[in-house]
Amino acid sequence: MMSDYRVMLIDDEEEYAGTLAERLELRGISTRVVLDGQEGLTAIDEDPPDIVLLDVMMPGFSGLETLRQIKKAHPRVEVILLTGRGSTREGIEGMRLGAFDYLMKPVQIEELIERFQAALAPRPIKG
Repeated sequence: MMSDYRVMLIDDEEEYAGTLAERLELRGISTRVVLDGQEGLTAIDEDPPDIVLLDVMMPGFSGLETLRQIKKAHPRVEVILLTGRGSTREGIEGMRLGAFDYLMKPVQIEELIERFQAALAPRPIKG
């Protein structure tokens, strides 16, 4: 069964990203892996996914800077941050910058899919 949403995983840890993408694909979730923030922004401009799974700790263009740029150019793309131990502060800062949520690595696949579904669920209109 294919899901009707697409995920882009932006993470500089190639092996981790590849394994996670494989596990999502096995569950019918179309996943594209990009290994740095700058490349991720280009890829999103070309073909915006529904959800970006974004590593906070990346060399060069940081996860939070990438998040800022994504939200500026594509406010409707949902972003879920992946944080390592000790980077909870960045996770909270990311929420302030517009991330839907943040999860600690290594992430449980079922929990991740639940967060995807929550991120894409229709929200009540505030007014």
